[in-house]
Amino acid sequence: MAFIRRRRLEQELYSKERFSLLLLNLEEYYFEQHTANHIINKGCRDERKIRGSLKICSKSIIFEPDENIQPIIKIPLRDCISIKAPEDNEANNPFTRETSGGISVVCNQAFLIKERNIIAPYKTVRGTTEHLFQLDVAGKVGDVVQTLHQLYRASCLDKMGDQAAMITAILQSRLARTSFDKNRFQSISETLNMECKAEMVTPLVTNPGHVCVTDANLYFQPLNGYPKPVVQITLQNVRRIYKRRHGLMPLGLEVFCTENDLCSDIYLKFYSCQDRDELYFLIATYLENHITEHTAESYMLQWQRGHLSNYEYLLHLNNLADRSCNDLSQYPVFPWIIADYSSSVLDLTKPETFRDLSKPIGALNKERLDRLLTRYQEMPEPKFMYGSHYSSPGYVLFYLVRVAPEYMLCLQNGKFDHADRTFNSLAETWKNCLDGATDFKELIPEFYENDSSFLVNSLKLDLGKRQGGKTVEDVELPPWASGPDDFLQKSREALESQYVSEHLHEWIDIVFGYKQKGTEAVAAHNVFHPLTYEGGVDLNSIMDPNEKVALLTQILEFGQTPKQLFTVPHPQRILSKSSSRTSFHSVSITESPVSLHEESFEDLTEESITLAWNNIAKLKLDEQYKIHKEAITGIAVTSNGSSVFTTSQDSTLKMFSKESKTLQRSVSFSNMALSSCLILPGDTTVISSSWDNHIYFYSIAFGRRQDILMGHDDAVSKICWRDGRLYSASWDSTVKVWHCVPGETLSNKKHHFELLAELEHDVSVNTIDLNAANTVLASGTKEGTISIWDVTTATMLHQLSCHSGTVFDAAFSPDSRHLLSAGEDCCFKVIDVQTGMLISSVTADEPQSTNFFHYPESRLC
Repeated sequence: MAFIRRRRLEQELYSKERFSLLLLNLEEYYFEQHTANHIINKGCRDERKIRGSLKICSKSIIFEPDENIQPIIKIPLRDCISIKAPEDNEANNPFTRETSGGISVVCNQAFLIKERNIIAPYKTVRGTTEHLFQLDVAGKVGDVVQTLHQLYRASCLDKMGDQAAMITAILQSRLARTSFDKNRFQSISETLNMECKAEMVTPLVTNPGHVCVTDANLYFQPLNGYPKPVVQITLQNVRRIYKRRHGLMPLGLEVFCTENDLCSDIYLKFYSCQDRDELYFLIATYLENHITEHTAESYMLQWQRGHLSNYEYLLHLNNLADRSCNDLSQYPVFPWIIADYSSSVLDLTKPETFRDLSKPIGALNKERLDRLLTRYQEMPEPKFMYGSHYSSPGYVLFYLVRVAPEYMLCLQNGKFDHADRTFNSLAETWKNCLDGATDFKELIPEFYENDSSFLVNSLKLDLGKRQGGKTVEDVELPPWASGPDDFLQKSREALESQYVSEHLHEWIDIVFGYKQKGTEAVAAHNVFHPLTYEGGVDLNSIMDPNEKVALLTQILEFGQTPKQLFTVPHPQRILSKSSSRTSFHSVSITESPVSLHEESFEDLTEESITLAWNNIAKLKLDEQYKIHKEAITGIAVTSNGSSVFTTSQDSTLKMFSKESKTLQRSVSFSNMALSSCLILPGDTTVISSSWDNHIYFYSIAFGRRQDILMGHDDAVSKICWRDGRLYSASWDSTVKVWHCVPGETLSNKKHHFELLAELEHDVSVNTIDLNAANTVLASGTKEGTISIWDVTTATMLHQLSCHSGTVFDAAFSPDSRHLLSAGEDCCFKVIDVQTGMLISSVTADEPQSTNFFHYPESRLC
């Protein structure tokens, strides 16, 4: 209930008013207020003046008395008969010169709200009634009456689209006549970067005003000064910022000053995408060196490795999928986990305790699903299986009515839902989700948090009586829960259980992933009305304002499907109890020299990754020397950096002195190209691989070929040396691991080679590399496939089709967590070693044939 707690805090800090924007209708604006008296029984002996505040709103007039015992009066403008300031020469004028500043409102219906400050359904007063209001500032009467006449005309228009257009015109006119008050800046030295019009979004309502961003602060000044004159956020405190889709349009921006809080510090809706993007750019530019923005892939990898709990991961995914506590049509969605609400003990070791996470709610009951599929098959286009959504404003407030009654009253025109349709029992609600013809709702985060107040009627709300006469009070809990807090505790334990950790990726596929849309959604029985999906309708293409308003209202009330985050199957979580492959992963991660909490490559946004790639272009050429006739294929440097050895397709091995800048040796072992080279520890021997199927050992001290290894049936493409072992890759589709005992260089003894392992591939292997711990080997083939192997067991861990064409080279990152590859397709790609997932891909202008370790030309740079 993050937004409830924040709402209560704001009320305590900024206002003692009973009035809130929740008293307005949906899509209604609060324009201005005036201190005034409400005159009761004018001219009679029992005449009374009730002191209060008169609120002018786009669809209603609201009078809030100062005394809590008196009800708030809400008069819908559409129910008004007349609104006027009586002329002095009228014979029946109820106002005298001593009571100037009067406004007479005659209506045939009004609502009484919060009488004695009790939250309850609105009382309706029907029949023609005159309300007399006397403004403290008599000079404002003319302007107020004129405004009310404009708004009254708008409310009397037949079509909703015409009403919305006229009210929008009035709002924009007011905004255009005002601007942000620069006296509200925190410091006179602040520099203004941008100012524009926007609306602050809170659940069910929006508040128009002016946004201003300086070099130090973000400001929002409400047009009506409610709930406070200015909302100010210090940019230095901002930790996260998200672009949002609001009302199906890319107009939202949400700012967080916390790392993991569910509720943001401000949610803004702009009137143009350009304004939204410009403000985002300004804030993001300020934050570039201060925070790291995460992607769905980065969170996924952290979750897989156990760095995020299931709860934390779902929160992050909701955030990235445009789900926000400030937008009830896109409220964070969590799954039903527990399927047992009748046992006295909750057994989390039994699979039948849990809901099947591979299916949407609507597909859990086969009989109901069969009926829905029959209707689906007979339905004309556009087809959908479910007539209601799994997340909507009504469902959110169904769960939260006991702590958010004013929101429910706002959503349902001043009424609570029928007592039998209220959230009465966990068991009943779950049963209805399984059997109900139109009930497919999932849960909300509150079921897995630590505040159980939404399960208790602590406000003593009158939520009615059920058919059996039972009064609606607290939510009835399952037998295995001793109380509300115990229920939440056990629910959290279930969410983090072994079973859920093994299957949560299946639910993610349905709600956030590849089964959300298209043929996979049809196969998974996961098809909702097309209007609920992002891109399902282009509101800008709809010219008829009435159709647009009706469509938007339908979508917002029905609910919206989250933004799709994954288009391929979501990988399963890696569990510590698992197979040898998992234990191998755990060891390699644990032994990594980099702390798990340090920033890693996958923690960066695509924009940041692109920036990192672009930094390569900033490298400056120091020197270059042309020493080969054809392309260089390998390079190795002695430990002291004095000499550089290179191999080339011109079949030569050459030694270049860095100190004298001269070529000192040139050796040819055969007439075939040499493909790679390396220097053995001690700087005494150079090993070269050749297209003639051989590997050559060259003695630096004696300047001659020392040995030959004939280990492959086709060209040897790449070699590596680690801890006395030689690793060779070949076009014969193998990678071989040799134990090598070096010969004594001062005698005639040869090297002794023992074949330890042979890693077989389907096609020619072009490159290999080992991680720092010598436990993982990566191989790249001529068909673009990269394989990751556990060297200790000679088993393949992952195989990925990364490139279209030959993989030219691959290399592990220093912490062994990532693999970088370059291919014939001009792409650089980064793979997460543990999960085998592609993290980033950048395309160059031309193929980087020998990217990081080789040189594509015959020059040495």
